[in-house]
Amino acid sequence: MPLALVGGTGLDTLPGDWQPLTADTPFGSVNAFSGLLGGRDTIFLPRHGPEHALPPHRINYRANALALQLLGCDRVLALTAVGGIDPALAPGTLCLPTQFLDFTVSRDRTLFEPPEYAPVHMDLTEPYCPELRQSLQAAAAQLSLPPLPEVVYVCTEGPRFETPAEIRMFAQLGGQVVGMTGGPEVGFAREAGLCYAGLSVVTNFAAGLRPQPLTVTEMTDLMDGLRGSLLELLATTAGSLADPNPCTCGKPA
Repeated sequence: MPLALVGGTGLDTLPGDWQPLTADTPFGSVNAFSGLLGGRDTIFLPRHGPEHALPPHRINYRANALALQLLGCDRVLALTAVGGIDPALAPGTLCLPTQFLDFTVSRDRTLFEPPEYAPVHMDLTEPYCPELRQSLQAAAAQLSLPPLPEVVYVCTEGPRFETPAEIRMFAQLGGQVVGMTGGPEVGFAREAGLCYAGLSVVTNFAAGLRPQPLTVTEMTDLMDGLRGSLLELLATTAGSLADPNPCTCGKPA
């Protein structure tokens, strides 16, 4: 089964031969690409759409999750750019979310909307796939990268950046990084029966941790500088995954 790679800020195109394709879902059509990553058949889905046109609150997360399911994927590696709430997570740090706090307010919440479906209450005790996280850690070690810190991801509505007061609140609640896309994506992946792991890149310190204002340019500049090593890590991980998928975290209990 193909692997899914969801690209975010700074990774909305990939080198190599990627063929466009479209998946039609009950929630809308999704444009993606088919190609090889680390020698493995892969579906690449840039979540922000062509030329990064969709802000975080306008992304069709439900359609994306169902599209990956319809295209035959069973595992998802999802890249996110984040701000560091924990001062120990400096810009350039690669980390793995293990839990999340969702502070979004206007987004869809489930694939199973009545009256078409009965309510579904999905367990998210461990929202991020442990097998995929282990594979990412092993690939990092193989490439002589430091161990990837495991973090609590805070998801905010966006598209504005957070205030220093909000960041202080998130820190008190245990949040370590903050972004605008990872929260809803995890839940929809689980509902679609997909094993999902996030790879977050700290692109800046969160608001209030330094005197300068936040800018999108610094985020994209840092991602551009890390692009080569990120692709190497993702390709090494993809090439190491066992077949068939030994994990059952994405399967309903």
